[in-house]
Amino acid sequence: MTTPVETNRAHSPFHDPTIPALVDSHAHLELEPLCTDPASVVLRATHVGVVAIITVGIDLEDAQRALAIADQFDNVFACVGFHPHNAKDCDDRTLEAMQHLAEHPKVKGYGEIGLDFFRNRSPRDRQLAVFADQLALAKKLGKPVVIHLRDAYGEGLRMLEEAAPFPAGGVIHCFSGNRDDAQRALDLGFHISIPGTVTYKKNDLLRGIVSTLPENRILLETDCPFLPPEPFRGKDNEPAYLIHTARKVAEVREVSLARIAEATTVNAKSLFGLPIHTHSFPKK
Repeated sequence: MTTPVETNRAHSPFHDPTIPALVDSHAHLELEPLCTDPASVVLRATHVGVVAIITVGIDLEDAQRALAIADQFDNVFACVGFHPHNAKDCDDRTLEAMQHLAEHPKVKGYGEIGLDFFRNRSPRDRQLAVFADQLALAKKLGKPVVIHLRDAYGEGLRMLEEAAPFPAGGVIHCFSGNRDDAQRALDLGFHISIPGTVTYKKNDLLRGIVSTLPENRILLETDCPFLPPEPFRGKDNEPAYLIHTARKVAEVREVSLARIAEATTVNAKSLFGLPIHTHSFPKK
């Protein structure tokens, strides 16, 4: 049974009545330390305007935990899949079990899947094979794909282009590529998700890309508990900090926070089919 999350922001120490609705399109509430008290994490996020959180499972056990947390809250949803780090654990049996989880109504996307040639925690050939298998499964399920690419944009985008089209769409999560990578993703019909790294002082490349992205293709994410935005670097990230990323994106694009919040929330609702209301945004 899901539990409605208290939505009265007035009594929260995080309360700011000027904050419009936001969606954290990629979080890991099932990982420590967030999983020790997810109710408090969700409540803090709700108090600062986060109307939905997507928590993302990265292997079979983790996906089960993510779905269990999503089931506890009306405004938390899940994605499931084998992260490239965990490709070595994916076989016919576990992939079938993941498919079963992905069919749950609170699972709104398939992923995060992809390639990670930075750490190579799974052999590259295994990453490539599992990525291909999961792209096919996501299309079979009719779910948008959530893509992880690190030091692997060339190979990963090539595989996506070969597997296209993706009728349910997709997103490059935690985007860290260059302008050409962004354009190739856009040409596939994908969204680009912007993490807290956009606030980092030396990340002019990402800010430059963000400044020119089509407004209807931008998502926001925390990737918590990782990649906290300024001024929280060095601490565990959480969905309540998404506002700092939203403010930086608005600043870079020279538009209002309300406009970025509305656009990215509508985009997330559209891509993932989130049952959230987007008709009552403040005027831009």
